Amino acid sequence: MRPVPDSDLRTDPVAADGADPRADDRADPGAADGTGPTADLDAQDPAGDLDAQDPAGDADGAAREEPVDAGIALGAGEPAGFRARGGPFREGDRVQLTDPKGRKYTVVLEAGGSYHTHRGALAHDDLIGKPEGSVVHSAANTPYLALRPLLADYVLSMPRGAAVIYPKDAAQILVWGDIFPGARVLEAGAGSGALTCSLVQAVGPTGSVVSYEIRPDHAEHAERNVRRFFGDTPPNWTLRLGDLSTHDGRAEPVDRAILDMLAPWECLETVRDALIPGGVLVGYVATTTQLSTLVEKLREMQCWTEPQAWESLIRPWHVVGLAVRPEHRMIGHTAFLVTTRRLAEGVVPPRPQRRPTSR
Repeated sequence: MRPVPDSDLRTDPVAADGADPRADDRADPGAADGTGPTADLDAQDPAGDLDAQDPAGDADGAAREEPVDAGIALGAGEPAGFRARGGPFREGDRVQLTDPKGRKYTVVLEAGGSYHTHRGALAHDDLIGKPEGSVVHSAANTPYLALRPLLADYVLSMPRGAAVIYPKDAAQILVWGDIFPGARVLEAGAGSGALTCSLVQAVGPTGSVVSYEIRPDHAEHAERNVRRFFGDTPPNWTLRLGDLSTHDGRAEPVDRAILDMLAPWECLETVRDALIPGGVLVGYVATTTQLSTLVEKLREMQCWTEPQAWESLIRPWHVVGLAVRPEHRMIGHTAFLVTTRRLAEGVVPPRPQRRPTSR
């Protein structure tokens, strides 16, 4: 079983000049077949160390691939489609190894398997049965810290065909979208499945997530990545290949709706019919043009509360002894978030009072 160095998996670099990272149909050319340039994860990971993600490391350059259908062993009592979170490492577990330089590598454990680096091989059997947070050594006595990857780790290293919603934005969507256990969530634009994993995890076994994806290649990536993270297809998730406009909101009402698409304003009528009164709509758009069009369309429909729009900027800090300073790199822009709530049927929102502009 050959591991995938996290620093060698595809990322979607954000343009320094603020250009739309999701332009060109949100495609990530070369990601599907492993071709194309490799981006530094530190450019996207606000917690990443500049040296830790150096692709020129000690790992064997040939160890790039991971089986598509690698499963996660479930513990006793674990529902199908939800991976085990604790206990000792088991065969089939996805494990993140961190070397002394902070570089991270993902390995799927297999009895009798081994992970080869320039500093010696590391036997999978040395990990199987050990508690999470253990340190194992390669044949050359190089230590590796072994942990199960968090969802944020998984998102930053997952293979993808479309740009993903990164953890800083996904976290705000969950909070400001008020995604609660048992919620019925409608998602448009499954992409590579990054946000889908967060939504499925947040609603829990009693909730449901219905994801629409218009592109077959993106749907394939989303299904594969969600299955990899949860160990199987979650029973509370439905992926539909097609346009959101085909959703029957009267037959399938929802509590929350998330729109991650190029022209979300084209589907607002469908979302209006599906959302219950008081339901929350969250839009995720990359450019100011999209932001303006979406907000003005929401106001024009007069069935939504006044839209709120913002972006988030994360500046990581370097903290070593007395050397405490901002990191040299930060994520300047990923996208804008827009939130609004559905009004009761027939209710017109109060006209917002704004201070007149001075002449």
